[in-house]
Amino acid sequence: MPATRITLERDPSVARAIAADPSGACETDLASAPWTFDEVPGYGPGSSSSDPFPALSPAQGEIPAEYRDAGDDELHERIRAAREVLGERVVVLGHFYQRDEIVQHADYVGDSFQLARAATEHPNAEAIVFCGVHFMAETADLLSGAGQNVILPHLGAGCSMADMASIDEVEECWEQLEDVLGPLDEPDEDGLVPVVPVTYMNSSAAIKGFVGRHGGIVCTSSNARTVLEWAFARGRRVLFFPDQHLGRNTAKAMGVPLEQMPMWNPRRPLGGSAPKDLQGSRVILWHGFCSVHRRFTVEQIAQARAEHPGVRVIVHPECPMAVVDAADESGSTDVIRRAIEGATEPTTFAIGTEINLVQRLAAQHPQHTIFCLDPVVCPCSTMYRIHPAYLAWVLEELVAGRTVNRITVSPDVAGPARVALDRMLAATP
Repeated sequence: MPATRITLERDPSVARAIAADPSGACETDLASAPWTFDEVPGYGPGSSSSDPFPALSPAQGEIPAEYRDAGDDELHERIRAAREVLGERVVVLGHFYQRDEIVQHADYVGDSFQLARAATEHPNAEAIVFCGVHFMAETADLLSGAGQNVILPHLGAGCSMADMASIDEVEECWEQLEDVLGPLDEPDEDGLVPVVPVTYMNSSAAIKGFVGRHGGIVCTSSNARTVLEWAFARGRRVLFFPDQHLGRNTAKAMGVPLEQMPMWNPRRPLGGSAPKDLQGSRVILWHGFCSVHRRFTVEQIAQARAEHPGVRVIVHPECPMAVVDAADESGSTDVIRRAIEGATEPTTFAIGTEINLVQRLAAQHPQHTIFCLDPVVCPCSTMYRIHPAYLAWVLEELVAGRTVNRITVSPDVAGPARVALDRMLAATP
């Protein structure tokens, strides 16, 4: 029997919907306040049980009771009052996947690429408050000025995909590839090196630093094709991590055969591939994925088409290949947003990406029928940990002259990571 779709009647607040009907959410614990879980290791309620949680991941710890006990109206008023006092000394960045209760206070709302650029546009701001996840705050620190502090309101807001490729695993992979392919930094007679590493923006600063040291580049979901073209002009093959689906979908669209895209599982010798498969490869895909986008299925698309003849299906390229192939279009969160904004006639859209963005788009465009392909309301569990209480806390600490939850990248990592990011920023589609 097909699952029942949850209709939020144009209310963009996923938090209110979960609180009103927790039985419709991924876990009933999602209706609880996030600080209930701040002392518990893990990505929080709603996360996939298959996501491995790194032992040394930062933990938030308890925030003062005055914030935990405050009601929604009080928290919003405290945030607005602190913003007024701080003025241009602070810039608040909000990712598309943030809960609506956070987005309403952001100076900029966008995807990780857009917010990375926004972080560079206010060199005089003393603090950049990044309402996103840990790797995004690290990127903002890499791109911000020397006198600026980057703050992540909740230290437990990580990213399971980013954690699927640790620096130790990537360095071990590089050494094993060198055993099979020879010295990886020596160009052949055509001037091409054996492997160019490409990391998705959804990776740690340490991984970005590795890529920068080895002649590679960072990509986003919006410039992945341009980045792969850049890499193929410099190397025989690409090592793409941590998201296998973005790598596969992008390379397939460029004409790379699937048999030339072996998977690298870091828990197996040679990633689980035979030497000849690595030697004949064009793109070596890391065994990583986004737990949110992996939830979308071909069956969900078929159901949407059956219920809504003429529906326009758009999915994120982090979705599995079969889902991308079955959809009408695929693209980054900003591509999805612009597609809806550009529709001149009332249209039914089935969207395959995180529910907070989908519900916000539905509220912003009532002339369209917009719903999430996944009938279960399941927000990105780590994004969801940033609650207005944490935003109020970090802002009022700034008013008091104190900086909490500062995110910094060590100088030895920051240098090469900036090189990789600068290459990304120059790779405009």
